[in-house]
Amino acid sequence: MDASALSEVIELPQGQIRYRAAGPPTSERPPVVFVHGVLVDRELWTPVADLLAQQGVRSYAPTLPMGAHQTPMDADADLTPRGVARLVLDLIAALDLRDVTLVGNDTGGAITQFVLDTDPDRIGRVVLTNCDAFGAFPPPPLTLLVRALRHPAVVAAMVPGLRSTRLRHGPLGFGPLSTGPLDPALTGAWVKPLADGKIRRDLAKLARGIDPKDLLDVSTRLGKLDRPVRVLWGDDDRYFDVELGRRLADAFTDATFETVAGGRTFLPLDHPDRVATAILAAF
Repeated sequence: MDASALSEVIELPQGQIRYRAAGPPTSERPPVVFVHGVLVDRELWTPVADLLAQQGVRSYAPTLPMGAHQTPMDADADLTPRGVARLVLDLIAALDLRDVTLVGNDTGGAITQFVLDTDPDRIGRVVLTNCDAFGAFPPPPLTLLVRALRHPAVVAAMVPGLRSTRLRHGPLGFGPLSTGPLDPALTGAWVKPLADGKIRRDLAKLARGIDPKDLLDVSTRLGKLDRPVRVLWGDDDRYFDVELGRRLADAFTDATFETVAGGRTFLPLDHPDRVATAILAAF
């Protein structure tokens, strides 16, 4: 654990965002901003951020309003995928970051693509790990889950069951996303906020805004991005297969593609060294 890491809070137009800043406050290397997926928080990136800090890299890992956040957003906040992308851009601007290395995973990879499509001016380079792409938004095995998340009452009914580590880590929970044993305290913290009706409201906004046609439309413009992109993909992912990763890399004009043997969706937790190396290589 990086002893210098700080938990910070920032006020944005959409509401209050908590983030973890790691690494030296002043660095000659570009800053890194992490973008996580649905029902996880900034702690997904802690192993990667701490490795980067050892190399003198400053990183910022916000907890985005995607279901594991502890503070509800403003009632009128736009929390559609493009709205969350705007929130990421607002965060980058509020922190006055430039030449950012933007790193996305899972649904956060889709949000990253929306960021690039909205305003890439402050983005210097991109690293994408296993994530939604093209019409796989969400990938077919997760379609029913996203439909359920659109209804706060359905999520409320799920909350008691999610208190069970066995269920959280089972085949219908986080289990298939990771190759290693998950930390029960970590996954418990991810689902605990769902007991709050306003958090469920925020999550429903995001889920209702997920439309595969929107991300497919964005994919038609990825080739216009004049920034280097590195795609790192676990080759044993139940939801995001290797061919999807290759297609995503091919959609950009300046991209590399590399696989992680046996890797699944949660590469930042299972293979933080590989993710950190890909980020460092992107500089």
